[in-house]
Amino acid sequence: MGAGRSLSVRKRRLPAVNDGVTLSRDTGDMVVRTRLASILLPLAFHVLAGGVGAFFVWHAFHGERGIAADLEYRRQMAEIDGQLKVVRADKAVWQKRIDLLRGAEIDRDLLDEEARNLLNRVNSNDLLVFLPPPKPESATPRRAE
Repeated sequence: MGAGRSLSVRKRRLPAVNDGVTLSRDTGDMVVRTRLASILLPLAFHVLAGGVGAFFVWHAFHGERGIAADLEYRRQMAEIDGQLKVVRADKAVWQKRIDLLRGAEIDRDLLDEEARNLLNRVNSNDLLVFLPPPKPESATPRRAE
C-alpha cells in the first residue's frame, strides 16, 4: 500500500432485529410501540382470563348443578320430607284401625261403623241429622270491611 494513501474503513450498519417489522426507521416509534404492546398484551390477557373465570364462577352458582340449584333441591327435599311425615302419620292411623279389625277380638263399634259406611245402611234406633250441603267458597259473597 502506498505511503500517501490512507485506508478508509467504512463501517457497515448491521440490520437490527426489528427492522422488518417497523414501518419507519425512526427508533422513537419503536419504543412507543414496544411500551404499548407491553401494556396492552398483558391487559388483554388478564381481561380474557377474568372473563373466563367469571363465566365459570357464574355457572358454578347459577348452573344446572350450581349452588342455587343445590339450595332449591334441598328446599324441595325438606318439603317432601314434611309430606312424608304426614303420610306416615296417616298410615299409622289407618294401620291402627286395621289392627283393631284384624285382631282376635274385634272392636265392635269400629266394625259397626265400617259396615254402615260401606253398606250405606242405618239401624232403626239411630238418629239421623241431615245437614245442608256445604257451599263452595267462591260462591259465598264476601263482605267489605
